Amino acid sequence: MIDERDLKIIDILRENARTPHTEIAARLGVAESTIRNRVRALEEEGVIQQYTVITDPAKLGYNSVALVGIDVEPTHLLDVALRLSEFSEVKFVATSAGDHMIMTEVWLTDGGALRTFIAEKIRKLDGVQNVSPTVIMDNWKVRSGHLLP
Repeated sequence: MIDERDLKIIDILRENARTPHTEIAARLGVAESTIRNRVRALEEEGVIQQYTVITDPAKLGYNSVALVGIDVEPTHLLDVALRLSEFSEVKFVATSAGDHMIMTEVWLTDGGALRTFIAEKIRKLDGVQNVSPTVIMDNWKVRSGHLLP
């Protein structure tokens, strides 16, 4: 069972996954061994699934970051989502119940590369009916290692 202390530990690690256990312990007023044991338990229970690095796509040469909504024939939903996951340009894939059946985040060098990627890779997948890209202009909050607003 997750308690208030576990939630505080998670909040600290979400701010900076490299925060030493000793620092977390000092901030929460408990022994370092308590933090080490709780973090290990959170990892084993699957609450903490991974630690990640957040990068600035522009500094890596990706000047076109877009959220791309994709609608597919229902029978092709899983196959299209799995195929999209294989493309290195695609950094995030989720099925959704919102405006689009699949939401992705793609990183490309420029707008031309985005147009080409959509035309030559996404639209050619069996079952794809509609593709709706939204180019990200400025990022105000990074969440879980992805550049979703």
